Amino acid sequence: MRVAVISDIHGNTVALDAVLADAAAQGVEEHWFLGDYSAIGPEPVAVLERITALPRTRLVRGNTDRYLVTGEGPPPLPATVRERPELVETFGAIVASFAWTRGYVTASGWLDWFAQLPPDLAFTGPGGLRVHAVHAAPGTDDGEGIHPGRSTGEIRSLVAGVDADLVFVGHTHEAMMRRVDRCVVVNVGSVSNPRAPDLRASWLLLEAVSSGTQLTLRRVEYDHATFAETVARSRHPAADYIMSFQRGAQHGRAPHPDHTGFAAGETVQVALSAC
Repeated sequence: MRVAVISDIHGNTVALDAVLADAAAQGVEEHWFLGDYSAIGPEPVAVLERITALPRTRLVRGNTDRYLVTGEGPPPLPATVRERPELVETFGAIVASFAWTRGYVTASGWLDWFAQLPPDLAFTGPGGLRVHAVHAAPGTDDGEGIHPGRSTGEIRSLVAGVDADLVFVGHTHEAMMRRVDRCVVVNVGSVSNPRAPDLRASWLLLEAVSSGTQLTLRRVEYDHATFAETVARSRHPAADYIMSFQRGAQHGRAPHPDHTGFAAGETVQVALSAC
């Protein structure tokens, strides 16, 4: 059995279509999605229509999905803005961005769909593999998350108490794989809003084979010019911010010395063992 693990689509159908086409070419039979489906992108409903049309899926909530339902938002928070008036412009831009998406999904009848998404999932995957799927880190859809700049000790504290062979996360848009004691923690990267230097969409191929489970990081080219045209047509209030990712202006964090890397096309074998 082959599974695609996908995160952080952010309203980008151009990138999503490229990823789904690549997944189909790899013989994927099931898709697991780790959140952040619509916000900070020009086509918040079209991506939902695509993923909900797939026959076998598992889905969890991301922090931006929760913001759409609750009206919350990322930093800076109102209390901070009151203390630091120079943040008013940034705060206003964030409010406008999420209000645009919330209005779009509400008018299209999708807001309740976001409200029913679970914060995480624990289940048995192919070959008896114990999986914990969450957007940022076990127990939270938000915060700093798990990324290459984290030490193994920091990641160990984030996954403490999780009974799984594999922990899948997204959120930071920085693909990585780290063995932590007896389990493997994988950030699958992002479909959209990529962190430089690699501006391709990323996803993870999980394959159950006779010798265990194989994980392969996939990177997919997509038409950035077409996406830029889509952003322009949408009149999204955060268009400049969205396009900053497309220009490679948003960089990933410097890797910690504990970082082991996870290159495009690299395959890792995973054995059954609890964290």
